[in-house]
Amino acid sequence: MNTIHVDVVSAEESIFSGEARFVALPGEAGELGIYPRHTPLITRIKPGSVRIEMADGGEEFVFVAGGILEVQPHRVTVLSDTAVRGKDLDDEKANHAKAAAEEAVKNAKSELDLAKAQSELAVMAAQIAALRKFRQKR
Repeated sequence: MNTIHVDVVSAEESIFSGEARFVALPGEAGELGIYPRHTPLITRIKPGSVRIEMADGGEEFVFVAGGILEVQPHRVTVLSDTAVRGKDLDDEKANHAKAAAEEAVKNAKSELDLAKAQSELAVMAAQIAALRKFRQKR
């Protein structure tokens, strides 16, 4: 079988490591799809979900809060400060964090505070969207 090794790593731990047939993720300029023997590539990725179609036909979803993607012909590496397996995402926690980020946007006292709050809000909105997508697949 034709596979590519995939590693998804957060600042704290390895989130996923295994063989895959296909990987889809949110590139900076749009959705990226990677098959085995892909041309080498390094790019930034946006907050969203990494969909890994595994060698056995199963699927794994990992939410990433942005990061860096490195592609080699036989290996895909996703480096992200924050990465959470789809099955570990928590509805209540995500919605609470989004509400807190919305409040921070409203109460921002400076351009820097506003930019930080907007960035956090974008990450939480992407996490909630990834969570909904993951739930629909189940």
